[in-house]
Amino acid sequence: MKGEHIFGRDVLRIDCAQVTEEIVRFMRGVTGQRLRKGVVVGLSGGIDSSVTAALCERALGKDRVLGLILPEKESNPVSFVYAELLARRLAIKTEKVDISPTLDSLGVYSSREEVVKRSFPEFDASYRYRMILPQDLLQRDRMNIFSLEIVDSAGNTKSRRLGLTDYLELMAATDMKQRTRMTMLYYHAEKRHYMVMGTTNKSEAIQGFFVKYGDGGVDAEPIGHLYKTQVYQLAQWLDIP
Repeated sequence: MKGEHIFGRDVLRIDCAQVTEEIVRFMRGVTGQRLRKGVVVGLSGGIDSSVTAALCERALGKDRVLGLILPEKESNPVSFVYAELLARRLAIKTEKVDISPTLDSLGVYSSREEVVKRSFPEFDASYRYRMILPQDLLQRDRMNIFSLEIVDSAGNTKSRRLGLTDYLELMAATDMKQRTRMTMLYYHAEKRHYMVMGTTNKSEAIQGFFVKYGDGGVDAEPIGHLYKTQVYQLAQWLDIP
């Protein structure tokens, strides 16, 4: 019918050139209003931080953007490789700070390992562990409940359903990683009189898929109005490596 909005596969299609110009204008405006000299972006190697950094470079120039790489001992090594690749493409400055010692001093690793040992007394430093969800939630009528999985050095796997108390303790300790990163971002921003640019997209924001005072603790969210699908469109248009 005339005037109806048709919902189809292209409903989230954006004009990348126009959206880029709008975000660039926003970044310049908010940086100028707060009288900041530049911006800091946490580079995770992921698509959101890469797009955000590329937009910052377009808005302010490479000399006014700092990419902060904040790995810890449980980070995937490829994250650093991707972050460095992006930084070289954009020709922006980077600093790498290993936050493992800070997390260790806060008891993040030991707190989580204590939870694992409650379910698996045999657990030691030779094991790997992770929280998992059932992979067929859309195909089967079952509860959305996390399990804890451990893998020994020979590749043998064991899993056990996580109780609420253990789940909350694991998440509380894990969220300290993001809050530590936020602290580092602000340290490096404030000593340069820079802003901290966030990297949360709309899909994450509306689901609450961010850590309060962690990756949610920023000065501005330039891609916070874009769904993940739209972030990928921008990444392709911006030629993100």
